[in-house]
Amino acid sequence: MASNGNNVAKAKYESKMPPFYYKPTYLDCQLLREQWIRAKYERKEFIHSEKQEPYSAGYREGFLWKRGRDNGQFLSRKFVLSEREGALKYFNKNDAKEPKAIMKIEHLNATFQPAKIGNPHGLQITYLKDNSTRNIFVYHEDGKEIVDWFNAIRAARFHYLQVAFPGASDSDLVPKLSRNYLKEGYMEKTGPKQTEGFKKRWFTMDDRRLMYFKDPLDAFARGEVFIGSKENSYKVLEGLPPSTQGNHWQHGITIVTPDRKFLFACETEDDQLEWITTFQKVISRPMLPQEYAVEAHFKHKP
Repeated sequence: MASNGNNVAKAKYESKMPPFYYKPTYLDCQLLREQWIRAKYERKEFIHSEKQEPYSAGYREGFLWKRGRDNGQFLSRKFVLSEREGALKYFNKNDAKEPKAIMKIEHLNATFQPAKIGNPHGLQITYLKDNSTRNIFVYHEDGKEIVDWFNAIRAARFHYLQVAFPGASDSDLVPKLSRNYLKEGYMEKTGPKQTEGFKKRWFTMDDRRLMYFKDPLDAFARGEVFIGSKENSYKVLEGLPPSTQGNHWQHGITIVTPDRKFLFACETEDDQLEWITTFQKVISRPMLPQEYAVEAHFKHKP
């Protein structure tokens, strides 16, 4: 660092870095930051272009510890990622002919969740099943292995999006490869009639999908709320309507959509402020053309 300076070192050690490779920031988990440093300086993965790293191959096969949907136990499962097939699959038995799940690369997301999963290498993979979000939670004992899986998923997404949007630049596509959640945490909620009292639920804000779960590690959300833009009559208000009853937590939030109001309550004023700020960021962002189709699906959900 003293002899070369930061820019010269960066030009050398990142010269052949693939655009899809995730470059962590100080906000990311320790595993991502450590493996980035090891890849860059120890393994020198981004100096030589002739050597293909395993996450660039377009195909990956191996075993990950996967949390059982119903029993919560982590069991070894075979995973296969194939760009050619456009899918990530996993198998309940090593010799199984048919996969237990087929996750289309088109709708795939991966985000590291060490605290929630309870493992420093914990990765949450989500995909859409019948247009509802399905979560699976995995880890691998080897830190490099799980980060390679993460970057292999990003590579597959990158190449899929290059085909889907042939005119788009790398800088347009890279932000779409994987996403961290805007916010997660507990709130109380009540139902559409607002008569059955409030229940504590775990909420996840994933882009414009606000999902709620009975438990943070549930496979499926109990429900999802689409959060549109202010131009489309969405807004967030501090507090609850005066007639509201049944909430144990006192710091209320009301989300107004074109169809109804959603009522939530937070345990602390800080939580309330953080959620309101998150909702406002989403609502202040104009909707993209493809998001109107998602909104329409939510409106027609039973």
